[in-house]
Amino acid sequence: MVKILQRCSAVLGVVLLLFAAVSAQEAQEGAALSHDQLDSLVAPIALYPDPLLSQILVASTYPLEIVQLKQWLEQHKDQKDKALANAVELQHWDPSIQALAALPDVVNELADNIKWTADLGNAVLAQESDVMDAVQRMRKKAQDKGALKSTEQQKVETQTVENKTVIVIEPANPEVVYVPSYNPTVVWGAPIYPYPPIYYPPVGYYAAGAAISFGVGVAMGAFWSGGWGWGAGWGNNNITINNNNSFVDRSNRQNVNNPNRGANAGRGNGTWQHNPQHRGGAPYSNGQLAQKYGGTSRGDSLANRQGNARSQIGQANRQGNFGGNVGGGNVGGGNFANRGTGANQVGNRQIPSGASAANRSAFSGAGNRTSGNAARASSARGASSFSGARAGGGGARAGGGGRRR
Repeated sequence: MVKILQRCSAVLGVVLLLFAAVSAQEAQEGAALSHDQLDSLVAPIALYPDPLLSQILVASTYPLEIVQLKQWLEQHKDQKDKALANAVELQHWDPSIQALAALPDVVNELADNIKWTADLGNAVLAQESDVMDAVQRMRKKAQDKGALKSTEQQKVETQTVENKTVIVIEPANPEVVYVPSYNPTVVWGAPIYPYPPIYYPPVGYYAAGAAISFGVGVAMGAFWSGGWGWGAGWGNNNITINNNNSFVDRSNRQNVNNPNRGANAGRGNGTWQHNPQHRGGAPYSNGQLAQKYGGTSRGDSLANRQGNARSQIGQANRQGNFGGNVGGGNVGGGNFANRGTGANQVGNRQIPSGASAANRSAFSGAGNRTSGNAARASSARGASSFSGARAGGGGARAGGGGRRR
């Protein structure tokens, strides 16, 4: 057990070092993303139904748990429906992460492109209202181009909420969710800032006159009770939380320190708050957020990051993440590393000794869908999509083989 914890400590330390490797612009204290940057950042999910959009925004603030969930799902492919819900509830993850287990394609999208996911989560934490505004801007542009309209899978309505005109997208059937698939270049055209470098269906993938396609619907009613756990509070430009959702309600009852617990616990909707207990030692994008949530930032010293990592491991061990679930996949199965992996390797990617931290990033965008560990270094991609370089003729990655989600 001690050796396993030591191994996890070493690997987590490497991951945290890689987290800290960011571009100069990302490291600026409290630097806010512009409207154009936010528009490109939210483009891959702006046309998702409100409940799914909101849940993804929440989950993106816990990037390491997304990686853990992906690897856990790979080890529990035999679990389905209610059995899957019961099994994932035993994991010590945020409810937004647990509730994604029914949507493995979405989990893969977030985990395989963890650089973008982490950028999205940091934007939510630092500029939640601005992120919600960006979603509305992108929806309006898509609607004006005729790309966003009601279908058999989802309802699109223009509503007035708190004296604001907003575009609301809801599943046509509240118990079934269809995940939209679209290429931002097809929907909006060339961006001012590059779209996140993730897989998008190629331009020729769509039927004539269609800009959005849908895969097979996922029946969520069999997975949880109490309805969707997260929603868009367009009137206040925030994310709401449904405390009646089975995952949220269970978390409220078990964790007295849950910031979502309180007057609204068990009684309808409340306002979502980030729970730093599930950050997993991942640094925040700047010192202001680190101070607010009691963590470290990307610009922190190595000593502070290591100290925070040790604290997170100790907390996880007490909760059972590393201790109680050894053999169930959380450690022994390889959430941060394969068995036998040492401090010079993250997942199945070797970290060369002496590698420059400035050129390594655990959250690098991964355009290809691989079955290996999602938290990986990538010196080839270089700076973030939002490092300030203009896209010129369009930055969307069309991807290769027209693969459906």
